[in-house]
Amino acid sequence: MFKSLTTRIIATTITLLICGIYTYTFFNVRYQQSQFIEMARESTELLLHTVESSIYNTMHLGNVQNVGSILALVGQHNQLVGVRIFHPHGIILRSANSAEVGRTVNVNDYNLYQSTKNYGIFDLAPHGEVLSMVKPIYNEPACHACHGNKARVIGILNINYSLNRTKMQMLASSRIFIFSSIAITAFLAVTISLILLKFVKRPLVSIIDNMSRVEQGDLSVRIEYRGRDEIGRLIKSFNSMVDRLDAAKHELEQMHFQQLERADRLASIGEMAAGIAHEIKNPLAGISAAISIIKDDLEGADPRAEILGEVLQQVQRLDKTVNDLLFFGKPSMPEFACIDLNSIISKTLNFASQHRSVANFEKRLILAPDLPPVYADAKQMQQVFLNIILNAVQAMPEGGTLTISTSRSTSQTRDLVKVEVADTGSGIPPQILEKIFTPFFTTKAQGTGLGLAICCKLVHLHNGEISVRSDDMHGTVFVIELPACSIETHEMRRSDEAQQDTGC
Repeated sequence: MFKSLTTRIIATTITLLICGIYTYTFFNVRYQQSQFIEMARESTELLLHTVESSIYNTMHLGNVQNVGSILALVGQHNQLVGVRIFHPHGIILRSANSAEVGRTVNVNDYNLYQSTKNYGIFDLAPHGEVLSMVKPIYNEPACHACHGNKARVIGILNINYSLNRTKMQMLASSRIFIFSSIAITAFLAVTISLILLKFVKRPLVSIIDNMSRVEQGDLSVRIEYRGRDEIGRLIKSFNSMVDRLDAAKHELEQMHFQQLERADRLASIGEMAAGIAHEIKNPLAGISAAISIIKDDLEGADPRAEILGEVLQQVQRLDKTVNDLLFFGKPSMPEFACIDLNSIISKTLNFASQHRSVANFEKRLILAPDLPPVYADAKQMQQVFLNIILNAVQAMPEGGTLTISTSRSTSQTRDLVKVEVADTGSGIPPQILEKIFTPFFTTKAQGTGLGLAICCKLVHLHNGEISVRSDDMHGTVFVIELPACSIETHEMRRSDEAQQDTGC
């Protein structure tokens, strides 16, 4: 139940509302009670002054006997339960109730006289709670004829005012205030709950329901909301998000359809190219053999021999292009074994050094002595390194330094062997760098654009990675990372044997 945000807000709001109104009600009731007590005290004090004035006037006239009559007359008030004059020693001298004359005054009244206060509230059986007030009657010169001049206080006027009626008024007022507070609390609680349900919970539930539909793939949902508050802005953002998702979905579907069409076309082109390559390869072999025989029959000084040599070179170039095309269309699967990559690189560099264009370059070979073996096909790795080395040499027509280094590295808990082939050429422009592994992309007049694409495919067939970085200040560096030979690598290789298309 309290997992709902709206329920928690309503419960918290109502709780705070109840606490606030309860606190306000408590202090208000206490304040009203103090006001009623103050009103009773003021009434009693007024009555006390009236009685005191009457007694002074009577005593000044010498009518001491009329004091009892005055007390009896005042004592008829329905809120007064006692009107008396008692001696400073506590003996009642005059009283509205003649039966208590000569008795000792109530201990609470006498203690009130002894204290610094002139009024107090206490229980007086059987009248209940009363407000008691005392006022000393001082021995003025007019009183010396009867009371002498020795005593300063000749008596204490005492009135007991019943608080029963006051308490009933306080109770009635408290009940009205409490009931009105409860009604206000209930009204506010219901109103706040309805407001939250209408303007918060319903929109949130609508958003949740529509988000579930979007999660299930229905991007046609939209939420209608006219408010401009935070919920309205949230719904507006939701609708905008769904619009973008819908547009992205249509764009992806269109792109996917285009990719499928392109894949179908490429597959058809690949099959056609493979067929054409097979058809071309056999005649090229015959042409090459025929030209070779004709060339051998000519004398070395015959100018036709040079022409036939150039024709034979072009035929060999066409044959290499056909072989590359066949290999790229359907490369042979690697024959994996744990091989020493340092040895493969050394042999490949020695073989490449026989090429006339490599002889004039400085060659640096930095091989890590503790390099672990890699799980790869030695012949295909030699093909990859030979292609990259020859590309590096061709990138330095004016000469330079060719550096090949090996080292160990790790990636995602895998042990790898890293090979870096660096040249000091002019570098590759950024707009070309991202296309160098694309099939048939080349900047060479005599190139087919399949060399680096085949290298990329072979490296990925070995579950490795190939990358390149280049700038016009330091040249170009090809980085090849291959998994080190281990049981985990062998298991991974077996699980990936069926995946021949690597995206290069």
